[in-house]
Amino acid sequence: MERKSSYREARDIMGLNFIGREEISCIDKQFPLTTPSILPEIPFSVETLKESSEDYILICGAENADPKHPLDIFFMRDFFGMNPDVSEPCFYNQDWYLSEEFVRTPLDMKWYLIKKHAIESTRSELPESILKRNIRFPSAIVCAYTFFVYYFVRKEYLWYHDFVWCSDSDHNNDRIYVGKYNDVDNINKNGFSIHRHLSLRPCYGAINIK
Repeated sequence: MERKSSYREARDIMGLNFIGREEISCIDKQFPLTTPSILPEIPFSVETLKESSEDYILICGAENADPKHPLDIFFMRDFFGMNPDVSEPCFYNQDWYLSEEFVRTPLDMKWYLIKKHAIESTRSELPESILKRNIRFPSAIVCAYTFFVYYFVRKEYLWYHDFVWCSDSDHNNDRIYVGKYNDVDNINKNGFSIHRHLSLRPCYGAINIK
């Protein structure tokens, strides 16, 4: 049976890809968060962390320092805003998802091991096909939380030009994808984007023109 990693071991193994209590407490002015007095156990083995140390982030989940507001996408969107001319990083200016359940799902206070870059072999592949390859998608809140925390701690944007699939769906069961902070064509403004992959339904059809 593989031995679970201790906090100190995990920090030593992951290096700059480790985000624990100390890192989170250092960004309280940019992103006011709180962690429990007793952190949850790191569920990953020493071997798993060694295999993941270069291209994954080990990050501890946190809560909003303001107990009146859960740490969810709805709160984060309001907190960071949607105008890069005012402050960055921010969310991309869109509102289609405000009534969706997944934006009201708070972050679980546990450890996450999340990949820093899109897997090259999954580019242009539909999510249903990717999932058959034993790849697990993170939730949208985990992606958003990791994106902003990692930026403030390491001053580096994750998924800068890439969208990443999420485990969430909207009310029509359309898959959510997030990321792509910067538009490589410089048409759209900067912002952490949240979109849905529209599946074909009977309401989609064609018309003819003569």
